[in-house]
Amino acid sequence: MQVLSKLVALASVASATYNGFNYGSTNTDGSAVTLEQFTNLFTTAQALPNTNGEFSAARLYTMIQAGTTNGVISAIPAAVNTNTHLLLGLWASAGQADFDNELAALSAAITQYGSAFTNLIAGISVGSEDLYRISPTGISNLSGAGADPATLVNYIGQVRTLLTNAQVTAQITHVDTWTAWVNATNNPVIEAVDL
Repeated sequence: MQVLSKLVALASVASATYNGFNYGSTNTDGSAVTLEQFTNLFTTAQALPNTNGEFSAARLYTMIQAGTTNGVISAIPAAVNTNTHLLLGLWASAGQADFDNELAALSAAITQYGSAFTNLIAGISVGSEDLYRISPTGISNLSGAGADPATLVNYIGQVRTLLTNAQVTAQITHVDTWTAWVNATNNPVIEAVDL
């Protein structure tokens, strides 16, 4: 019920709908997706036939350019160049040191691209399926490392602090399976997110 109440409350606040696709930081051969490739992907999505340009958003899983420690992912300048809205992702399943690199990349993107970037932020996802991965089902499916609710709440707080210090307003969420959201042990994450 708490999840439903939060969703209903947020639905009245939300004013924009975004349609788009998920984009990883690497190609199928493991190489980094380049600025040119992200630009082509975003432009192609916006030009899909019979869609009136409605696919003008992208979901990212990380802020870090593949092959770097904390360099800004090339999707950011590609989004600025193509006016693509972004659901930013900060990877949360690798521990604090790696999350620090995600925060560094987010901070660098804000500094480097300013409002041309921040005006395109549709939201920020702290993690992706971290709660599922630590669930009995996730573990039996060998889904990899995850993060517990307390860790995610801590990371969400770190992102809020970064945004406040940078004077950026953005809604924060966590993306997970529906089973994670109905598991009462994950309620601290539900209480920490905006949507």
